[in-house]
Parts: sequence; C-alpha cells; structure tokens
Amino acid sequence: MKILVTGGAGFIGSHTVERLLKEQAGEIAILDSFNDYYNPEIKRSNVRGFADRVTVLEGELSDAAFVSAAMESFKPDAVIHLAGRAGVRPSIEQPELYIDVNIKGTFYLLEAARKVGTKHFVFASSSSVYGVNKKVPFSEEDAILQTISPYAMTKMAGEQMCSNYSQLYGMKTVCLRFFTVYGPRQRPDLAISKFTRRIEDGQSIDKYGAGHTARDYTFVTDIVDGILGALRYNEGPTCDIFNLGGSQTVTLNEMIATIEEAVGKKAIVNELPEQPGDVPLTSADVSKATRLLNFKPTTHIHEGIPRFVEWFRQMRADGVAC
Repeated sequence: MKILVTGGAGFIGSHTVERLLKEQAGEIAILDSFNDYYNPEIKRSNVRGFADRVTVLEGELSDAAFVSAAMESFKPDAVIHLAGRAGVRPSIEQPELYIDVNIKGTFYLLEAARKVGTKHFVFASSSSVYGVNKKVPFSEEDAILQTISPYAMTKMAGEQMCSNYSQLYGMKTVCLRFFTVYGPRQRPDLAISKFTRRIEDGQSIDKYGAGHTARDYTFVTDIVDGILGALRYNEGPTCDIFNLGGSQTVTLNEMIATIEEAVGKKAIVNELPEQPGDVPLTSADVSKATRLLNFKPTTHIHEGIPRFVEWFRQMRADGVAC
C-alpha cells in the first residue's frame, strides 16, 4: 500500500509516520510545508530519523498546482490528512488564512485524490466542532448547531467535503475528531508546551478564567492508535466519523499542577479574563471508536506530561528552541 501523510513532519504526523514504518505498512510519503508557524527546525528534527525512508514532498497545501502534482507523482492508495492551520485563537485573528489552508487545501487534496484513484481518506477533524455542547460526554450523534471559532468552522467544512466525496465518488472517508492531543513534539504554542517552557524558565504563565475549564487530554501515541485503526477501517458507511479522546477530562488548574510536579517548580500565574472562542469543557464518548476501531486510550496525563517534559529538556539540550 502507498500511504501519503500530510503534515507528516508535524507533531501528530511524525509519530504517525514512525508507527507506519515500524509496522511496515507500505510505501510512505509525507507532504509538509515546513512553514514558520513555529520553529521549522523542530519539524526538521522530527523527520531526521526517517527522512531517508520516505518520500518528502515539500510545499503549501493551499497551492492547488503543487498538491495536484504531488498526488500525481506519488499516487497514494490512502491519504492520512493531518496538515492544516491549527489553533482557535489564531484563527480568530486570521480567518482567511484558515479558510485558504484548511478548507481550500482539503478540497484540493480530495480532488487530487479522486483524480489519481485514492480509495481511502482519513481526515483529522477536531472536538472544536462541538462548540458549547451542554450534553456530556460528546457523541458523534450530537447535532452540530453552533461552532464558535473559524478554526472549528473549517474542520466542520472538511468533514462535509469528505462526506461529499464519499457519496459522489465512492471514496472511503473517515473523519477523526481529536480531543486535545499532547505529548513529545507538541507545538510550542499549545498550553502544555507553553506552560512547561515558562515554568521551567521561571517566567509567568497566563491563566484565562478561574482555571475550571476542562479538556479531554489525549496522549499522542493513543491518537496514532486511532489513526491506524481508521486507516484499516473499511466497514460501515462510506463516510464515517469517530471521536478520539483520552477519556480523562482534566481542569486547567489540574493540568498546571501536573506540569509543576513534572518540572519541579511552582508556576507564577497571571490571572486573566476568559478568552473568546474557548469552550468550557470537552469530553469524548469514545465507545464507537472502541467498538469499531479497537481504540483504547491508556496513557493518563500524570504519565504523559512527564514524558513530554523529558522530550522538551532533551530538545533544549540538543540546541533546538522549543
């Protein structure tokens, strides 16, 4: 099997590629822009261990000609689409960029996949699509009535495009709603990474609200289990949707305390008002993924955060700013 992983140099993507190579899943290519949204050297470091064993296609997802040429050159049997602009707050500041990359880029990829005969397409969606959902835990059957950020809107649009391509062209599409993924290689702008860096350096951290907002933190290796389960999944409807969460909703205050313990320092906290676009709670019902993808998250946050801190310190020791 020939498998293309978009965003294969990034956080989740590089872990996915490593697992595919370990399991000898087939011929692998990665498509990545190596852009400067965060330090590109982190991505270069992510791929260093496997760059000689994969095809690297470097370019922008929002460049239709590049995407078409890349897909035509590799002709994947399956695509794992993890690339895209991430983050709720940046999407509020730059909504057009998110539309260009996440919506148009996903369309370009789906259209190119259709033309080269790709049979299986796995799309990385987000728990953000649920918005302020009063029903807990969140289920794939819940009505999506109101997204509250451009980022969430682009992920909802991606799911709908996957549905279109499955219905119109018979392409098997699987949409995975990720719930707050963390672990080694996490992007520097995400909370666990940012808090670790600032606590380690004796700098203050910004805490928005009273610290009672809660997230279903999911360790990256558990997420990769779900991605590979989706890659192998050929049952059910032509287009299907699954939650991938850690089944361990943790408050912001609890998360900060866990980082403090792993780093061995107390945080200096700036108390700030809640920010627009943030949802108060995410909690995944993963029973469907457990039943059909054999998804069984096992890594608790008290184990996962120390593993992240260990990686973070090693990167700094190697001279990579993260």
